[in-house]
Amino acid sequence: MNKQELTNLVAEILSTMNAPQPQVKASEYKTVVYNDDRPEDTGAVDDVSALDLRKLYLVDDPADEKAYRRLKERTPARLGSGRAGPRYKTLTMLRFRADHAAAQDAVFSELPEDFGEKNGLVSVKTRCKDKDEYLTRPDYGRCFDEENAAKIRSAIDRTPRVQIVIGDGLSSAAIAANAMDCAAAIRDGLKVKGIETGKGIFVKFCRVGAGDAVGDITGCEVVCVLVGERPGLVTDKSMSAYITYKPHTGVSESARTVVSNIHAQGTPAVEAGAYVAELIDTILKKKVSGVGLHLE
Repeated sequence: MNKQELTNLVAEILSTMNAPQPQVKASEYKTVVYNDDRPEDTGAVDDVSALDLRKLYLVDDPADEKAYRRLKERTPARLGSGRAGPRYKTLTMLRFRADHAAAQDAVFSELPEDFGEKNGLVSVKTRCKDKDEYLTRPDYGRCFDEENAAKIRSAIDRTPRVQIVIGDGLSSAAIAANAMDCAAAIRDGLKVKGIETGKGIFVKFCRVGAGDAVGDITGCEVVCVLVGERPGLVTDKSMSAYITYKPHTGVSESARTVVSNIHAQGTPAVEAGAYVAELIDTILKKKVSGVGLHLE
């Protein structure tokens, strides 16, 4: 006996007993109808994280599905999730759990040890000795010990006008997916304008403030920190660029110019890099970044 036959049998028994139709979480009971053309069940589970949230529409009997779908195409927000009685549908809940797990993995995962070397970067790390200390001591993620500071000094043989820093931050996945393409676009954009960049630096256990410490060490005029952002439920691969004029330890947070949401569903890495190059050129001309740049 297959599932369809069993379902029909249960419905027939209930009808002969004159029993009321059972309620499922306050919703009207509907017998499940299986499509005979469905593929054979191999035991494999579909990857729910591969579904496009802009196209995932689960509302039963919508009043205007076309208009709602047009709305969803403009945002990855969880609209049109549908419901089973007063609860989420199974697919909605599974996707939420999958995105939450991906966000947690992004925070606790680390880039390969040879990431900097493979990409031609100077590899250093902040004062944090491991991921746990990085998460609990943000202040340690903004500075270097003498050994790593000396490593930067020896690698950067002359004062660069613009120093690009790549830091893992709170999402190593964001850096693996976006950083190198974005950095290449920044360098190419600045090269066209005749602006020199120093050798790239990769910082492990990096907070945004590590760029200020790099400014102290290198004496660069502008630092651009590409760092993985705290992941959310839309993506675990969001990166931001923090640009600071005359970076130094203790600089105000309002002195930074930020380009955020650099990822496949936001601003693509190459497009963001071209825009950041334009911003850096403007900052060098105006000699100010952050709030001061907007006032200019």
